[in-house]
Amino acid sequence: MQPDSSAYDYAAAFAPGLTDPTRAVPDDLNHASGKRVVKRYDVYRNNVTVSLIDALAAIYPAVQRITGVDFFRAMARFHIRATLPTSALLFEYGRDFPAFIDSYEYACEMPWLADTARIERAWLDAYHAADVPVLSAEVFASVEPTSLAALRLIAHPATRIVRSRYPAVAIFAMNRTESPDGVVTPLRSSDAEDALVTRPDDDVTVSRLPPGGAAFLISLIDGATLGDAVAAALEETPSFDLPASLAGMISAGVFTAVHVQHGD
Repeated sequence: MQPDSSAYDYAAAFAPGLTDPTRAVPDDLNHASGKRVVKRYDVYRNNVTVSLIDALAAIYPAVQRITGVDFFRAMARFHIRATLPTSALLFEYGRDFPAFIDSYEYACEMPWLADTARIERAWLDAYHAADVPVLSAEVFASVEPTSLAALRLIAHPATRIVRSRYPAVAIFAMNRTESPDGVVTPLRSSDAEDALVTRPDDDVTVSRLPPGGAAFLISLIDGATLGDAVAAALEETPSFDLPASLAGMISAGVFTAVHVQHGD
């Protein structure tokens, strides 16, 4: 059975104006009595916009807490007008929101806000990632020392890395949850922080990577051998501590498997 092209044509005319208030009501949108239904279409517009703003607020609660509700909803409204959903799943919406924040002129005094949003997006993606057993320290320890340099580690589907020039991990942690007494601990650092997002069990964890850790992990995720990943980390951070970093990353559930490439 072939799709009804008239239905697609109608949807193509009906949908764009739902997020763009400058668009006129579709010409063929009429009540059975023949009267135009501008007010009813405006109700659809409002419901769609509010639903998408609420979806963004659910995905980016720390960003909303930082900016305040009114600022967040105004910013979200502008984003919605520029970026239509591409999936019926609301949790998939808003992937471009951190980049939008970077370009949003009224957020320029909060240059770390977009990176905080990137951590929140990574948190949600980690939450929805596939369930796969994590690599145990015992499996890694069983690899022959002579094979370590050629070893390739397979990242867990939930593993995400967010690099930032700002203390984005601390800002995320401060604003993601309410403290029992309602008091927010003052931020006492302006150091750059790279976030590691993992889900070793049922809960997503966000932690700060050690110096060189992001370069190391990004190389491994991109398919580099352990030896090449170490070289990348040392090039960026000469003091990179491989044993401590590996132990911490295995404990955090960053990897799911190892692949030892044997010579001919």
